[in-house]
Amino acid sequence: MKYTLGVDIGTYQSKGVLVDETGAIAAQAVRDHRMIVPQPGWAEHRPEEDWWGDFVHVTREVLAASGVSPGDIAAVACSAIGPCMSPVDADGAPLMNGVLYGVDTRAAQEIDDLTREFGAEAIHERFGNALTSQSVGPKVLWLRRNHPELWEKTAKILTSTSFIVHRLTGEYVIDHYTAGSFAPLYDVGTQNWAADMRDAVCPVEMLPRLMWSSEIAGSVTAEASRQTGLAEGTPVTCGTIDAAAEAVSVGVRHTGDMMMMYGSSMFFIQVTDERVRDARLDYAPWLSPGTHAAMAGMVTGGTVTHWFRDQFARELDKETAFPVLTEEAQVSPPGARGLLMLPYFSGERTPIHDPKAKGAFFGLNVTHSRGDMYRALCEGIACGTAHVTETFADAGAAPARILAVGGGTNNAIWLQATSDISGIRQTLCEKIIGASYGDAFMAACTLGMAEPEDIDRWNPVAREVEPVESVDYAQQFALFKWLYQQTKDLAHALS
Repeated sequence: MKYTLGVDIGTYQSKGVLVDETGAIAAQAVRDHRMIVPQPGWAEHRPEEDWWGDFVHVTREVLAASGVSPGDIAAVACSAIGPCMSPVDADGAPLMNGVLYGVDTRAAQEIDDLTREFGAEAIHERFGNALTSQSVGPKVLWLRRNHPELWEKTAKILTSTSFIVHRLTGEYVIDHYTAGSFAPLYDVGTQNWAADMRDAVCPVEMLPRLMWSSEIAGSVTAEASRQTGLAEGTPVTCGTIDAAAEAVSVGVRHTGDMMMMYGSSMFFIQVTDERVRDARLDYAPWLSPGTHAAMAGMVTGGTVTHWFRDQFARELDKETAFPVLTEEAQVSPPGARGLLMLPYFSGERTPIHDPKAKGAFFGLNVTHSRGDMYRALCEGIACGTAHVTETFADAGAAPARILAVGGGTNNAIWLQATSDISGIRQTLCEKIIGASYGDAFMAACTLGMAEPEDIDRWNPVAREVEPVESVDYAQQFALFKWLYQQTKDLAHALS
């Protein structure tokens, strides 16, 4: 029996899974870490400890738990949060903490300056995306402007996945899907780096070599073998962003398939037959030549539920707090007795793209309970999700099938409110391991151990969540959008 290893580095947790040729799980491992927030609007990880350190830890743990010989592992694939910005020196050593994806909004000035210099329409046409907090290019420019001493030492600009792959193989590579978020550095028309952005942002020599996600980037080096316990020479794929791997894990592969990821943030990926040209949505080549994807993201999701637990349920044990909060919220009726919540606790991405947007509970009175507030919180995130699915439909890309993934799907209030407010059916698969399982599957496909359609056998459908029509929710969604417009100027003034 041959096996494939998938490892995913998430915002708050890393997972590893060892899978055999049939898709059966031989062993799993999990390791927690934290997101560093040095100041409001910033979000960081430590590349050595949180990315490579976690990879080593979970790999050794699954090897020990499974008893599988390292020589029986046919290939390794990894994914990680992204897109991130991690400058390294000539030896591949990180020069600072990794700057995270759209949740980090430090480069707002650089976004404005680049958009002014090159024009919003021209940027969107050439690079496939408007410049937002999800874009890596402005964060590279932020580094260049604000830390010239680090810029002098920077040899390569990596993202989280490419950092791990370099540690495994010695190769500097990045997949096209991840590179699509490097605007204005990746030209979506030529599917290559933009050499003329040398002076405006950085030279292409500082960027990794482009590959497709399922291509073999290299093999495990002797040093990586010593640290991880993997056999030297084991093939390693190029890898991708965690959200893409998670989409693969539940069978997103056909045009119209959408992954709706309930994680620390909400993220959406839909496979399309051609590029969707709408500045509110992100674009990237999908995981193989000739395929496309439209994406959207909300800055916060599960992050806000964790904030609420930590601030308003301190007397509860952290392991059991969410079931208690959900039970309290179920006593509150849909609409949370007239309470609205804006989930913009770190600004917002799709569709408003407003880094200065603020979170809010609106409509509070002395009769509201903690359960009402928690229900309003879940419904607020669900309203944000409905705003996103509405945007896909407006762009002519209404999803044909929605596959829900992520830890937030265990929250019954949040999950059902999402279907009810958006009017969508959500499909959930049996295995909810996530991106690491998608990594293992992609590695198997790369070596010919599986075909793309085999994911339906590896991870069959478990259940579906149907929408329940509610006049209250229809009104609530309209008020949700109105509340943002009515408070937008005030939120900006507070910034």
